[in-house]
Amino acid sequence: MLNYTSKLLFFFILFFQFILPITVAQSLDEIIQGEHRSDQNKLRNEARHPKETLEFFGIGNTMTVVEVWPSAGWYTEVIAPYLNDSGQYISASFDVNTDSEYFGKMAKRFQSKLDEYPDLYNNIKHGVLEAPDRIEIADANSVDMLLTFRNIHNWMARGQTEMMFNGFYKVLKPGGILGVVEHRGDSSIPQDPKAKSGYVNQDYAIALAEKAGFIFEASSEINANPNDDKSHREGVWTLPPTYRSLSDEEKIDFKNIGESDRFTLRFRKPE
Repeated sequence: MLNYTSKLLFFFILFFQFILPITVAQSLDEIIQGEHRSDQNKLRNEARHPKETLEFFGIGNTMTVVEVWPSAGWYTEVIAPYLNDSGQYISASFDVNTDSEYFGKMAKRFQSKLDEYPDLYNNIKHGVLEAPDRIEIADANSVDMLLTFRNIHNWMARGQTEMMFNGFYKVLKPGGILGVVEHRGDSSIPQDPKAKSGYVNQDYAIALAEKAGFIFEASSEINANPNDDKSHREGVWTLPPTYRSLSDEEKIDFKNIGESDRFTLRFRKPE
């Protein structure tokens, strides 16, 4: 028969292996389908797979997590409420008092989203990421996870990739996770260093992160789309939801293709 200590140990093993993961999964499911999210944003779950993507990165609800350039806050709607009670969400974005008209507009738009549901977003911290002048994300070695969704091509266009990845490395704790999603380019075509099409070759992105010191751990096909042949006249912006420069008739064909093919990568800062 098991003694009291053995029974207690067995209970904790059962809790952490089976009961706790189920609770976490249900929590993410509830948030993803929450009333705070518009029907339009929920429709994009099918292309963006937020639950599967975040679970692949290894997110936990007690972590300190940075989201880089959250833009209109599509992923913020999921990550920030998930961390609101026990963790910490940090947006690495733009200052509402910036001198840039565009950055200021985006910052106010993001803040307006947060103001709509203060109970869900009352534990958010704001970092500033306006390279090259301001990279004020968080204290060094203080962050468990840093996530960036479809941003690398923007930094390539501005010549900012090295300073961005170096900044991410600095704020992550030893053992901290960097999660990356990006439009995946055609590996048979040399990478355009400016990524004018919006597509980035997967090996190129891995090399950028490794140059900053990160260890590549794993890739996932969660956000893959084999229907995307990547040969569109307006690059990734030809596809939904942007449909740049398309006629109504053309939009039907591109809607059937779906959103861009994307790689999903997990890196770790060495211990």
